[in-house]
Amino acid sequence: MAKEINTIGVLTSGGDAPGMNAAIRAVVRKALSSGKTVKGIQKGFMGLLNEEIIDMERKDVSEIIQRGGTILRTARCEEFRTEEGQQKGADICRKHGIDGLVVIGGDGSYRGAQALAAHGINTIGIPGTIDLDIACTDYTIGFDTAVNTAMQAIDKIRDTSSSHERCSIVEVMGRNAGYIALWCGVANGAEDILIPEKYEFREQEIINNIINNRKKGKTHHLIINAEGIGHSTSMARRIEAATGIETRATILGYMQRGGSPTCKDRFYASMMGAKAVDLLCEGKSNRVVGYKHASWVDFDIDEALAMQKVIPEYEFETCRVLR
Repeated sequence: MAKEINTIGVLTSGGDAPGMNAAIRAVVRKALSSGKTVKGIQKGFMGLLNEEIIDMERKDVSEIIQRGGTILRTARCEEFRTEEGQQKGADICRKHGIDGLVVIGGDGSYRGAQALAAHGINTIGIPGTIDLDIACTDYTIGFDTAVNTAMQAIDKIRDTSSSHERCSIVEVMGRNAGYIALWCGVANGAEDILIPEKYEFREQEIINNIINNRKKGKTHHLIINAEGIGHSTSMARRIEAATGIETRATILGYMQRGGSPTCKDRFYASMMGAKAVDLLCEGKSNRVVGYKHASWVDFDIDEALAMQKVIPEYEFETCRVLR
């Protein structure tokens, strides 16, 4: 018989992502409408271990859906990686009456959720990461806002690059995944897109491409470089030395995590938050919410963590054709 859940906790863990507040809002309001008590855990798993736990009502999540970041704040916690820390976290959940927990974050956060589930706390994960690097889902909270923020910044950089007839290298975030770089590369019309999944360290090919394009009359050159490759500044120096063309590197950095979330991030995050509460009310645990083939689905966390996500070959090859 499924365990009845009376009090649902919610926390955000790892890197922040636009749309997390929409997910928090949905968890709180769906849980309250289902007759549950809701507790907000501040600063992720670190806040759980420090018992930074607050009661949450409908009014506490008013006027937050349009805000970037996370009202619950977030932090990384080395102690929670240990068996002792995980047991302590489960004990604190029980102390505060939390028998169901929603964890919003990336794969590292899922491992924390997995550990709490193993210690008897019904736990559901929601994919919150701008990197789009979680294999069990086609969507992660924050990606749409981050990629649009990057795209708009790159458009501005391209304007000035064209005016000065420069080569520009723009480094975007994504950790070890190249999805932001791939999408921006296509959306911004980049001449070269460098992503960790396909990079073969053939810098000479990039140099040759720049020189050949200049001979054909192209007066500027845009390279989108993924964070997982990095070294944009030193790459710019090498390209300028080899081509004689003024080359500038711009690292967009944490601006991609901020800002008001897009409509898509607000809507999808809201659906995921509501789905997580539904799963807890059904007595489910050790599950992660996902979006696959236009449907809201859920997977076993163990299964989700074992999946591998790859860049579709068709998308990468199409990028090469369109550049």
